[in-house]
Amino acid sequence: MERLKSSPLLLNTFLVFTIALIAMVINQIFNLQVLGFKPMENSYLYYVMALSLAPVFLCYPATKSSPQARVPWYDIILFAGTIGINIFLGINGSMIVSMGWEYIAPPIPTVMSVLLWILVLEAARRVTDISMFIICLVFSFVPIFAEYLPGILKGVSFDFLTTARLHSMGMSSILGIPLYTVFTLLVGFMLFGVILQSTGGGTFFLDVAQALLGHKRGGAAKMGVLGSGFFGMLSGSTVSNVLAIGSMTIPAMKRTGFTPMYAAAIESCASAGGPIMPPVMGAAAFIMASFLSVSYAEVALAAFIPACLYYLGLFVQIDGYAARNHLQGLAKADLPPLWETLKAGWFYLFVIAVLCYFLLALRVEAWAPFYASAALIILSMLRKKTRLSLQDFKKITIASGHVIMQLTAILSAAGLLIGGLTLSGVALSFSRELVFLAGDNTFLILVVGAITSFILGLGMTTSACYIFLAIVMAPALVKLGIDPMAAHLFILYWGALSDLTPPTALCVAAASGIAGSKFMPTANLAMGLGAVKYIIPFFFVYSPALITHAPWYQVLYHTFFAVIGITVLSSAIEGYLMGVGVLKNWFFRVLLFAGGGLIAFPRMDATLAGAVISVAAIMVDRLTTNRRIAAGP
Repeated sequence: MERLKSSPLLLNTFLVFTIALIAMVINQIFNLQVLGFKPMENSYLYYVMALSLAPVFLCYPATKSSPQARVPWYDIILFAGTIGINIFLGINGSMIVSMGWEYIAPPIPTVMSVLLWILVLEAARRVTDISMFIICLVFSFVPIFAEYLPGILKGVSFDFLTTARLHSMGMSSILGIPLYTVFTLLVGFMLFGVILQSTGGGTFFLDVAQALLGHKRGGAAKMGVLGSGFFGMLSGSTVSNVLAIGSMTIPAMKRTGFTPMYAAAIESCASAGGPIMPPVMGAAAFIMASFLSVSYAEVALAAFIPACLYYLGLFVQIDGYAARNHLQGLAKADLPPLWETLKAGWFYLFVIAVLCYFLLALRVEAWAPFYASAALIILSMLRKKTRLSLQDFKKITIASGHVIMQLTAILSAAGLLIGGLTLSGVALSFSRELVFLAGDNTFLILVVGAITSFILGLGMTTSACYIFLAIVMAPALVKLGIDPMAAHLFILYWGALSDLTPPTALCVAAASGIAGSKFMPTANLAMGLGAVKYIIPFFFVYSPALITHAPWYQVLYHTFFAVIGITVLSSAIEGYLMGVGVLKNWFFRVLLFAGGGLIAFPRMDATLAGAVISVAAIMVDRLTTNRRIAAGP
């Protein structure tokens, strides 16, 4: 985005494109039909791609060595070509559908299909990195050589031009579920997140967290987790959460005795919870709702208990670390008063209520963020401190356009990945053979799914990783009798671990930069602090009650033991158990870890066994510790 800063003309061009894009989305979602304009679905997607994909070539240079202060001629050609191709295909949207152009088309739309395929891949390369480009490129070519693949992956092949037409004019590839979800559901939530941050929402939630927890043991870290959780659940972002909240919490943690590495790791884990915490989760959650053909409210409700368990694990580990290192909270005189904070920012809470009402009560997911955004803008104007100027609106528009542009490039390329696997039938073959190889061993296929999700997550964005696995892995899990929602949440959790896991670990990279800590040691520590995130998916797969897919009494029963189990498990990781003290023996900590996992496991025999193991480990640890103390040095 350095180019935008260096050129007023480019900045204004980007501004105009973003305004036109938001206007078109609002017209389509609310069915306004301004001047009679209401394009059919495929034409609409082509038009919004013309407005959101084309600016990628102006804003992102081809290479790091490319000019930053000016736009070279070839980027202008790519910009204009993207606009022209998408507008042409949009105008001919009805012909594409009625005449079956994705299979047989005149020469001009066929050539444009090839060019759009190339442009989407190049846009994704510029926005992400070479690994994402290579993965999408390879899988987009699968329909060409599918018949030559080994038995487990063998599929139907098409010639090059037919493949290009299917990718660019069919509704299962570039114009598939990911892009459709962005421009029918997700754009409003992106806009809401930017407005929330611009009106001071991040500061408000951090102040609330400070008032509630700042004075507690390890309060600076606890308020960071709570503040990041509050902001993340409304923005659905991770790196921006680190930058917005971490810039305030990391210095506070360091002032109260936390090491720079621990402060960065805590903030990384807290921010990484954003995409799994309702009501607003990441892009993958909206795509999940489309895959499952359910309302987004159902996805959000299912994700709530597991997300709370994740944050519970973080709080327990922070408390244990603070206790072991005798870290105190912040002075009450330095903390904002809770009532004054709530009184000053009451409208943020009102906006959350508006958002939840439209999401959960009226179940109009596409409308909800626009009404919430409108309410937030109107109410923010009532206070001088949060009042938005014309310049603020300009910044909001540019920031929104930037987020939408990035996601369009990523998810249109992810659409190529979906198209390559589904058009050739490879996804179905892979899923069928995976079930055959696993037999009836649910645990084995879960481990395979976890490892696959984890590896792909290292080289792909969370959304792209989820999309790939929703095609090839989720059907296999469902065929083994796993609840469909649990199966999709399982791969979402494991794919999202890339935020904490090296070599990518984007949250850690941002947080370690603020804290001044080394990246790899911080990433390794973040993996330990976020260990619960690796374990929880197994719990809700075996116990759909944790995603509310059970009678209410089973939900309460399983949640109760999950809370106890996560508390014990997290205490074992940190080496401190509340009411017991420091756990010094590593062997008994391992036993306690296993005991906590068994307590949370949704079977009575496992829960009882876990309780016995945990109590025995605690008693023996205390006994050996007391003997060492009695024996003296």
